[in-house]
Amino acid sequence: MRAIWKGAISFGLVTIPVKLFSATEQKDVTFHQVHREDGGRIRYKRVCTIDGEEVAYADIAKGYELATGEIVVLTDEDFEDLPLTTSRRIDVLQFAPADQIDPIYFAKSYYLEPDGQGAKPYVLLRTALESSGQVAVVKVALRQRESLATLRVRDGVFVLETMLWPDEIRTPDFGFLEEDIEVRPQELKMAESLITTMEADFDPTEYHDSYREALQQVIEAKVAGKEVIAPPAGEEEAGPAVDLMAALRASVAAAKRERSGESAPRKKDAAAEGGDEKAARKRKSRKSA
Repeated sequence: MRAIWKGAISFGLVTIPVKLFSATEQKDVTFHQVHREDGGRIRYKRVCTIDGEEVAYADIAKGYELATGEIVVLTDEDFEDLPLTTSRRIDVLQFAPADQIDPIYFAKSYYLEPDGQGAKPYVLLRTALESSGQVAVVKVALRQRESLATLRVRDGVFVLETMLWPDEIRTPDFGFLEEDIEVRPQELKMAESLITTMEADFDPTEYHDSYREALQQVIEAKVAGKEVIAPPAGEEEAGPAVDLMAALRASVAAAKRERSGESAPRKKDAAAEGGDEKAARKRKSRKSA
């Protein structure tokens, strides 16, 4: 991994030099826009919509559009006086229980590695934070943007989780929240039973990106010059449940079978069912005799 930022954790009078690394990476299959006929790459030019001329990158500024459609042009000088810290510090503001911070605030994760002589104070703060069971709420400036963030410990390493500001979280405004929807006790009990049946320790290695894997196979088949074979059809998606209780019961039964490794019961054919019914009637007539 390559460090993308260097700075220091500022904790009281203690300064811990650190290096910042991206903790995650997207595994998407990336594509270029190309000409369908010959595969040539598509290039875009920076063209002014007023005079139609191509604009050099050095002549491009940032513009803020007003409600009237007019543009306010901001230059580099306008940004110089803004109160954005350049001290490259991760300032610890407070410590708080992790469960008090809604995960919706988290934006991106970074690893912090001690730099230079920072290993001892790094381990000291890490140990103290782990034993406290809390996270540190900090403020940091990354990529010309100041953010709130948290510091927590994962696998012996500090993880910096940048956060959104409160006014960046949208309030859910959906009509059904105002409706008086009745849930029957037996429906709730069945739903809780389904949750209990499907309960398990989370192991992320059990899951994989099947779409990306299938797409990679298509690309490899193209490279090899083979005919692309469509993947086998999967199970059909279930439609809206008409009978909620029946759907819940079926879901619980299916979850129990999956947990125990049993296969789904096979449907009997009409002849077999008819034979079973005849046998049952004969047994009944013997008992009555």
